[in-house]
Amino acid sequence: MTEKYGLPIWGEGNFIIDGDTVNVNYGSRPSLLQLTREVREKGYRGPLLLRFPHLIRKQIDTLFETFHAAREEFGYRGEFRAVFPLKVNQYPNFVHSLIDVSQAHSYGLEAGSKAELIIAMAQTPVGAPITVNGFKDKEMISLAYIAAKSGHRILLTIEGINELETIIEVHREFNEGREQAVAPGIGMRIRLHSSGIGIWAKSGGYSSKFGLTSTELLEAYEMLRREALLDRLAMIHFHIGSQMGEIGPLKKALREAGNIYAELKRRGAENLNAINIGGGLAVEYSQHRSQANRNYSIREFANDVVFAMQEIARQKGVQEPDIFTESGRFIAAPHAVLIAPVLELFSQEYHERSLRMKEEGKNPPLVQELYDLYRSMTPRNAREYLHDALDHMESLLTLFDLGYIDLEDRSNTEILVNLIVKRAIRLLDSSAGEELMRLRDRIQEKYLVNFSIFQSLPDFWGLGQLFPVMPLHHLTERPTRPASLWDITCDSDGEIAFDPDAPLLLHDIDVEEEEYFLGFFLTGAYQEVLGMRHNLFTHPTEAVVVFDEEGGYEIRDIIEAQNLMDVLEDLDYDTGLIDKALKSNLEESPFIDEAERQELLGKLYLYLSENSYLKTIQSIHPKESR
Repeated sequence: MTEKYGLPIWGEGNFIIDGDTVNVNYGSRPSLLQLTREVREKGYRGPLLLRFPHLIRKQIDTLFETFHAAREEFGYRGEFRAVFPLKVNQYPNFVHSLIDVSQAHSYGLEAGSKAELIIAMAQTPVGAPITVNGFKDKEMISLAYIAAKSGHRILLTIEGINELETIIEVHREFNEGREQAVAPGIGMRIRLHSSGIGIWAKSGGYSSKFGLTSTELLEAYEMLRREALLDRLAMIHFHIGSQMGEIGPLKKALREAGNIYAELKRRGAENLNAINIGGGLAVEYSQHRSQANRNYSIREFANDVVFAMQEIARQKGVQEPDIFTESGRFIAAPHAVLIAPVLELFSQEYHERSLRMKEEGKNPPLVQELYDLYRSMTPRNAREYLHDALDHMESLLTLFDLGYIDLEDRSNTEILVNLIVKRAIRLLDSSAGEELMRLRDRIQEKYLVNFSIFQSLPDFWGLGQLFPVMPLHHLTERPTRPASLWDITCDSDGEIAFDPDAPLLLHDIDVEEEEYFLGFFLTGAYQEVLGMRHNLFTHPTEAVVVFDEEGGYEIRDIIEAQNLMDVLEDLDYDTGLIDKALKSNLEESPFIDEAERQELLGKLYLYLSENSYLKTIQSIHPKESR
């Protein structure tokens, strides 16, 4: 079953299939199902985000070790350093874990706003780098000067000439009359001619939002020289786009940026000693080899960067620069798994007991034939009968539209066709797989999943970014149902539709008899911070899974999804007035007595303390008596 979900393609060895379940490939190798049930046993329901700090450590170690190996291979004399861009994930449980597992590498943080800068100042160990990107005002630049005077190794990246003028103004205010000036380093973000490819290609090129043109670069250089601040110029910065699927555009950008670095060094920028190549190191999200998201390995990435910088430095006769990266997606994406229970398979509404067949001779001939097909289906005729049933359904729906059959006949058609499809899938052996694949659009199942796509997978909704999806269990059984996933928002866009080019097959489970969980992987980058509260569904309950040296684990730092009143308070509703109105309506209702009023108040306050996610599908479709 591993190949069904592409685990060897996207998993990077982080998870394994062990018998019936998908397990964490670390320590005692607990199954994700086991971890989920342990959290649910504590009373938490709805979707669950599990964080694994050891996977953050793995990514950071891989990044540093790969660049160290490249430096060793080429005899590169510059250092390698890295910072994490906070815009990728600012959530405390992630940031605290990141800082905790990365201290061996002096790993720092990058900030792009005042709030992010405060996080960086508070969380980054003194001595580890902080870089400040994005547009800045005087207050933000002043915060960076406070950080520098607090002992932080901080650098301001200039995005425009006006920013540099403000830096000069703040520098005078903070250091006037002092013998020794303490100030952040200065970097220049350059607007390269080179650009990336794909969705985020506009981060590079002359039309990009950020960076200095060649003319502005020379003007900024002269301003620094005139103000005796040239010694603060320490870094050249560029970024050609997130999730770079191909390595070619990066090679071109490296040559362009490397030549700019060398030109500035030769002009007299003696303390310029680093090139920041930004982010862009891609993550493999695909579950199908034919749709790979990147065409290079991290080793190739590191080797290309080191080799390009070394060649330009040698040709120009300048010092080999330190190499900085701001890879955020690569570091954060693998650490988080979103787990959500399936609430309903919509074909399970179709039961034989729900048939409303008429007296003999009164059913339309095609409905009667469907019934006979269903009753007489065998492995030998299953394929033929499946084709017949699908054709009959089209004919019968047309007859209903024309008014020739009634609603009971239409209902019987839907029930019988679904029963035939399910029986055919069960009866046909693996040799009929191709046949079923050809019919998959017509026999797909709709799975209602207890989560919000807009909140937890916004990149799917906004950009069409697919994420690896697989069930947590039943992995020794053959999945047979082509699956479309519906979230619980009141929005038709809240669907991951079945894609014939990237098919997702799931199991035919009776969720009234057992729970069926789906895992959405590689969700640790951007999804949480970009998630929107559509229909007021909030960030799911989260938990951190920490392994000890003996391989045991602890589930800790559980943060439950916000309750209803907290959500409304965040939207600036006066929850006191809401509480008063709800209580007053019950107290003044002429339809209930005092005993019932107290009972309803108790239920009301219980529900107000819960989150927005569903607790049971029975609230949507009451279970039929059997």
